Amino acid sequence: MDVAELIRANRDVLSPAERRVADVVLGDPHAVAFGTVASVAKAARTSGGSVVRLAARLGLDGFAALQERVRADLTPERRRAAERIREPLDNDLLARALEVAAESVLSTLDRVDRADFDAAVGLLAARSRTVYVLAADASQGIGAQFATELAMLRRGVVEVHGTEVAVSRAMALLAPGDVVVTLDLPRHDRWLLAALHQAKAGEARIVALTASPLSPLAAHAELAFTIASENAGPFDSHLAALALLEALVAGVAERLRSSATDRLERIEAAWRESGALADE
Repeated sequence: MDVAELIRANRDVLSPAERRVADVVLGDPHAVAFGTVASVAKAARTSGGSVVRLAARLGLDGFAALQERVRADLTPERRRAAERIREPLDNDLLARALEVAAESVLSTLDRVDRADFDAAVGLLAARSRTVYVLAADASQGIGAQFATELAMLRRGVVEVHGTEVAVSRAMALLAPGDVVVTLDLPRHDRWLLAALHQAKAGEARIVALTASPLSPLAAHAELAFTIASENAGPFDSHLAALALLEALVAGVAERLRSSATDRLERIEAAWRESGALADE
């Protein structure tokens, strides 16, 4: 197991402080690989003892062993990218944005479990299942884009948004085995967590994109993908989440090649006939 797998396997026995340390390990592995007990504890807003206890929870012999495992998990390419991000860039914001964006997408897609990805594509391509797309307020833009593209490939795609009354109604109407794709980054919207609890009680198959395998979204999900959200500016970036959602759409298009092609051709014909789009 790599460190992320060890953390997922032991998630239920971690204390709140240990979970914060685990979030640092998962979200900023270079800070652990090249840091100290004190620096990791500061990043996690806890004590050095919590850092050492996390290592023990994972079956490792102290912080040095944890650090060694994290370093081993970082490929040379990832390590160089992480180091470049922290080099002075002479206030070149575009260069900084390029570095952060590239590392965000690389780190997200690089750590996707291929079996989990294929399983998620299989759920999304199963036309007998309705797919509900449930994105937090800050993520609704890319959630809507994902729902639109998926609906162009298959029937039965529902973008869920609006008041808590509307969201609760949508979750109440899902059938066992329907799929809920959800996206949120800390701090989590409470209405979304309530909707996921309702969906899980209704036996939905939940696919979550979130910042940590220890997040409440991951706890509800059958399949959870960890999204890097670092940004050159003050807000979370959704670039890596969009990249993963686009990969899922591409996988569904491949699975449903024949029916999806027919569906897209009919949509294009309707656009041409109505003159809905300008060619220039």
